[in-house]
Amino acid sequence: MNDRTYPGAWHAVADHLHHLGAGVVFGLPGDDMDLLGALEGTDTRFVLCRDQRNALFMATGYALASGRPGICAVGKGPALTNTLTGVLEAASAAAPVVLIAGGTALDRLGTGAFQELDQLAAVRPYVKWAARVDHPDRLAGVLEKAVAVAVNGTPGPVYVEIAEQTAGEPVTRVGPWRSAAPQRQTPDPEVLRTTADAIAAARRPLLLVGGGARHRNADRLLEAFAERLGAAIFTTASGRGTIAEDHPLFCGVSGLYTVAPADRLWRESDLVIALGSRLEETATFGWPDAAGLPVIQVVTGEESLVTGRPGTGVLGDVGRTVAAWSRLLDGHAGDTAWTERVHAVREAHAARAAERAAAADAAADAAGPATGVPVARVLSALAGAVPETRVLVQENGLQDMWSYFYPHWSCGALGGSVVPSEQTPLGFGAAAAVGVALAEPGRPVVAVVGDGAFNLFRSELPTVADAGVAVLYVVLDNGGYGWLQTNLDRVSGTGSRFAFTADRPTGSEGLAGAYGLGFWRVDNPGDLHGVLHTAWQHCADNNTAGVVEVRVSLADSPPGTSGAGGDFPLREDE
Repeated sequence: MNDRTYPGAWHAVADHLHHLGAGVVFGLPGDDMDLLGALEGTDTRFVLCRDQRNALFMATGYALASGRPGICAVGKGPALTNTLTGVLEAASAAAPVVLIAGGTALDRLGTGAFQELDQLAAVRPYVKWAARVDHPDRLAGVLEKAVAVAVNGTPGPVYVEIAEQTAGEPVTRVGPWRSAAPQRQTPDPEVLRTTADAIAAARRPLLLVGGGARHRNADRLLEAFAERLGAAIFTTASGRGTIAEDHPLFCGVSGLYTVAPADRLWRESDLVIALGSRLEETATFGWPDAAGLPVIQVVTGEESLVTGRPGTGVLGDVGRTVAAWSRLLDGHAGDTAWTERVHAVREAHAARAAERAAAADAAADAAGPATGVPVARVLSALAGAVPETRVLVQENGLQDMWSYFYPHWSCGALGGSVVPSEQTPLGFGAAAAVGVALAEPGRPVVAVVGDGAFNLFRSELPTVADAGVAVLYVVLDNGGYGWLQTNLDRVSGTGSRFAFTADRPTGSEGLAGAYGLGFWRVDNPGDLHGVLHTAWQHCADNNTAGVVEVRVSLADSPPGTSGAGGDFPLREDE
């Protein structure tokens, strides 16, 4: 029967983590060190963070990069509430994260016990499922259900609270641990036939690849499907790294990040096939009128269906759905005129991006080093300095948003990408990069972050040093919160008595040096290439992180935009 009895709850947790293949746990334990004690004799790493929010960010990065559950363990009370921003991000990113926390003992509930809190009520709005374990007999079943809920349907965070009195009580597991592999569903056959007919009838299809397609593109199934249809390929921001971006049908990132001339394809299309996208606001920003563009949307959970425009929702795994469509559409050939149109737009898009980058370079050269380094030049130099298998982890501020705009940054065929969700919490990318590096050991990891976001993360620099992760942090320094400053300038002009930016040292050099991390500063564009090559080589050779701080201009807006306009950038007329 493979029954087993453990001396306490946290020993059972440690064994379950081994069963999951969870090589890493992120977190900050409370005063009770039983989990660390239970892990002493195992090969499971525990990344001891300085802030619980960052621990959740790291676990989310780990989950997104690996496709496996990210595990986070913290104490009780304020330790749990500190995680909530991270839990919100994991939910929005559809990342399978298991958060395990301690809880007040059953016999002390309602007595004003130390750090007592109704933790289930606090966390329930942000998770798929939450449970408290007050009796040792329930623990094994709760752990198994938590993982099943986290990885199946629309993935997301779950919460397990282990009451203090169970820590020292024996826990018996009946039978072996259950499999933790997600179950990939095939859609209803009638839905597959109906949607395959609609796809065959389309003359100008677009394929939109979302974050739900991550780890679902074995043998380049999605590219082959696009070739069969002659469809243009776009991704959402979270879907990047799934598709080979050097494919001749790839035209960039959808919605907010689509600029001329690629945006014309959306006005000309007669069908969007959305694979693993919840069609959030940024993904559909700038789309044509809802009535004129039908969408076939493939998602794993019915709660992700969008019904405000014509089309069909398909509930199923992206890979299995596309494989089934490919069989049903065997022999189908797309409209060659549309395919040629897609190729022409891709070429024109590349030419327009080159013009924008050249104009930014010329303006910077004319103004002199005092204006800083053009972000387009930073991205180009970074692509040349770090191997093409790199994973780019991003934030979403003013200057760092440049990297969302293809082809100013391309993942190519071998590169990966991890981005924040619609919530865009500051500091997510900086912290998530640690989880990504531990999920894919040996793979180059670069985090491009604004100085405002990096400032929130800097308390974790000792964690980065202790973890021994070779993450290259490229910090774009525009003096603080550039996005907020440009919004303020739009409202109040440049003479406001309030300010979100200032021309002053960041202080990162001293902190990086104190923890044995590499640090470089670039103020002159001519120094950029050499510094980035040196910095990456330092990271790779020493298996440690490095920080390259690059001075950039507040006026260096992303392509096709003219600065911040509230939540979204203002569009240039083209």
